[in-house]
Amino acid sequence: QVQLVESGGGLVQAGGSLRVSCAASGRTLSSSPMGWFRQAPGKEREIVAAISGSGIYTYYADSVKGRFTISRDNAKNTMYLQMESLEPEDTAVYYCAASSSTTSTHYYYRRDRDYNYWGQGTQVTVSS
Repeated sequence: QVQLVESGGGLVQAGGSLRVSCAASGRTLSSSPMGWFRQAPGKEREIVAAISGSGIYTYYADSVKGRFTISRDNAKNTMYLQMESLEPEDTAVYYCAASSSTTSTHYYYRRDRDYNYWGQGTQVTVSS
């Protein structure tokens, strides 16, 4: 069974930076698409960024494009989300997700229903 554990969330002032990490265990995910989602209070969960198994192909939601960077270190079975120029609107619980597919090395998924494994979430709070 795959387990995903997020870390690195916290409280930061607007304009600041944070990096959240997602460590996977139970299976190597180097061939599997992964992604970051977030859910703010009273809102639906939304895609933030996604990355192919190879790490070559990435996707960003318009709201974070140019400010966030998704990456992965397959040797460490870990994915990252570097967040810069944070805004109060970025406040949410951030979840990492991984697909069980091992044949999508060069694809990323944007829909949460395409992911099979989820972390417990990490809170990111941006104060104004």
